[in-house]
Amino acid sequence: MTAPNTPPDPADADARAVPDAAPDPFAPPPGATALKDGAPPLGRRLLPEVRVGAGVVVACLVAGVVFAGLWAWLAPKVPLVVDGDRILYADPEGEQRAGADAVFVLIGLGAGIVTALGAFLVTRRRGGGIAVALGLTVGGLLGSIGAWRIGRWLGPGNDLIGEARRVGDGGHFDASIDLGALGALLVWPMAAMVVLLLLSAAFGKREEDPPPYWGVPAGVPAAQAPTGPWAAPETGPSGPPGPQDGTGSDAQRGTESGTQR
Repeated sequence: MTAPNTPPDPADADARAVPDAAPDPFAPPPGATALKDGAPPLGRRLLPEVRVGAGVVVACLVAGVVFAGLWAWLAPKVPLVVDGDRILYADPEGEQRAGADAVFVLIGLGAGIVTALGAFLVTRRRGGGIAVALGLTVGGLLGSIGAWRIGRWLGPGNDLIGEARRVGDGGHFDASIDLGALGALLVWPMAAMVVLLLLSAAFGKREEDPPPYWGVPAGVPAAQAPTGPWAAPETGPSGPPGPQDGTGSDAQRGTESGTQR
């Protein structure tokens, strides 16, 4: 039994005044610190990216073989004629050499669009990543070089003397196809980068916006929403304040004062 006029215990007053604090819904998950301290090694984190990039490069190399076949088939041939001991152009004013470069550029442009679209669709769920861009760049460049080399091998032979002896004097044959401008090798990777950038900007995976400072994070029940001056204002029917707000009528305050006396 407490003696009269005994002041209340400050610890009891603080315990009654401060209720049990609700868990902070904006706090990081319990495993966040442990994940930071025990993060997987760098090699394990980079392994999925390396696999994606290598897969894109392999796909580009396969497309480069198709590229080479199309270029060897569609590129205009340079006709030559044997005149005695000389090999002359059958059409000195022809533009077959420039036409071969133009066909290579057009096929490279199409290859860049197709490979970028395929890589974007395959890796869209995972959000793309730097591995896709690097894979398209390296794979597009290697695919262009491979298409150039294989296309020359698939086209007419490079042995002009042997071909001239085979057809004889006055005979005609085609010269080998080749690139006059090596800058055409960059068309494929550059086109792939532009298309990938446009697709990522228009249809790429979006990151969720963080909730406002007065909102409730996704997945947190409304009962656990933070309270305080930063909480969202409640909306509802307005009415006169009740006794619980400490702003009751004068009669109520007088009654309470009399009771306490």
